[in-house]
Amino acid sequence: MSLQKIDAEFLRENPLPLPEQEGDKQERGRVLVIAGSAEIPGAALLSALGVLRAGAGILQIATCRSVAPQLGMAMPEAMVVGCPETPDGGIDPSAAGRLVELASDCDAVLIGPGMVDGPAVANLTGELLRGGGRPAFVLDALAFTCLRDNGMSRTSCNVVATPHAGEMASFLAVSRDLITANPLKYAARASASIPGVVALKGANTHIAAPQGGAWLCDHGSIALATSGSGDTLAGILAGLLARGAPPLLATQWAVYAHGEAGRRLARHGTYGVLAREIPGEIPGILQELAG
Repeated sequence: MSLQKIDAEFLRENPLPLPEQEGDKQERGRVLVIAGSAEIPGAALLSALGVLRAGAGILQIATCRSVAPQLGMAMPEAMVVGCPETPDGGIDPSAAGRLVELASDCDAVLIGPGMVDGPAVANLTGELLRGGGRPAFVLDALAFTCLRDNGMSRTSCNVVATPHAGEMASFLAVSRDLITANPLKYAARASASIPGVVALKGANTHIAAPQGGAWLCDHGSIALATSGSGDTLAGILAGLLARGAPPLLATQWAVYAHGEAGRRLARHGTYGVLAREIPGEIPGILQELAG
């Protein structure tokens, strides 16, 4: 399978949809981020920053009830919904009805960053995907790997998954070494299985689409190999989906912009970049790429 390289020229030839200049926040879409846990509440914040910096207009966050007030203070731009918790500190599946209701009014839904308690995540993800309907879904971390076990590996929704090699190995039940040896092969296999767009993250990110085709973004930086970096990428992607970009185009733009942000931050030093710094670079990058 031939690879098409994603670079600045490629993105300028494949532009994002732009909102009306006179439009309000509704024009730029609504996102629901379902993320975080009692022990990892910051993942929801990092994802949310990515959503808004990518240009989405309205943000809602659903997280564990015990950390919702603190998250609301840290992210005053968002409506924060506190959900009941499992004994392991994850979002309890009893919240599924409310989350499906919220999702039905959104353009994009991100689920997975910082979530724990695999069975609960599988239950929630299954309920949301079965709800189908309007939104596009970004599946990150456990929300992706659980598809294999909960029988939802054939969805009827617009889905993008953002696994790293370890998560891909878990999803496909193969060794991580096989994934890293032939990332494109396994990205394509997962894409066909879901079916949906898959961005297999790494130093070089490989993107596969269920309708065929493969893309490579080698624009990353070692500066991005930091805790929480993937959460920001998932948020950026959800924000671009909410703005009206189709799943494949949104993924191509998000991966490149995320990589470019890492390169710009690395000018201060290759090591020591914080994930929370990544979203702040995104508006300028998108503006420049849009010409």
